[in-house]
Amino acid sequence: MKMQMTQTLRRSWLLIALAAICTMPAWPQNASQAAAKKPDPRAELVKKMPGSKLSDFRPSPLPGIFEYARGADVIYLSADGKYAFDGDLYDLATENNLSETRRREARLALIGQVPEAQMVVFGAKDAKHTITVFTDIDCGYCRKLHSEMPEYNKLGIRVRYLYYPRMGPDSEGWDKAQAVACATNKTDAMTRAKRGESVKSGKCNASSIVQRDYELGQEIGLRGTPAIILEDGELLAGYVPPAMLIRRLEPPAAQR
Repeated sequence: MKMQMTQTLRRSWLLIALAAICTMPAWPQNASQAAAKKPDPRAELVKKMPGSKLSDFRPSPLPGIFEYARGADVIYLSADGKYAFDGDLYDLATENNLSETRRREARLALIGQVPEAQMVVFGAKDAKHTITVFTDIDCGYCRKLHSEMPEYNKLGIRVRYLYYPRMGPDSEGWDKAQAVACATNKTDAMTRAKRGESVKSGKCNASSIVQRDYELGQEIGLRGTPAIILEDGELLAGYVPPAMLIRRLEPPAAQR
């Protein structure tokens, strides 16, 4: 009798379980639909950060925290947009600076918007390395860097110049940059300008080129010139001698 009751209870539980399974909603499909209807959390952040767009934000490795990039500046925001913190984020396992990695990506993306034909380029097209330098015609260390251009090129370093007159628009440096940008032979004009020679050229739309480069430098966060952007997006502030620069581009481990 006891065994019969046990079997009856088992059958009852089995029927209940089967009924529950049959009446359960199609979870994967409904979950997918719910996810599709769920608003993008970045939309709230866009509201909180005037002038921003969805692509400026991306999830950070920290749950509930978003990375916000404006130019080459990076800060972190809570998903509700109530809190922000400024500073570098490190992956302790790999010892990588994740914030600097993001800044390098941003620098390369910004520079990539400039056609190389509108830069002043020194060095062979097939050079082993290409760096991009924001330069001011009258900057002392910019002139020193330029005076050693043959040595940079000899070491396989190709130099692309962008204009960054430190004193801004309506300055003498700005006018000199425009003169170089308007010259037919820009490399010759740049060299003569760096020597302190007067560069005369015809009228052209150089103002927009110099303005674009200047604003680009500000987006990248330049504090002075020369400012050297390496192939991986790293920013070197100031003059770096040719021998030291090639060691930076080709560290001993790479040379071996």
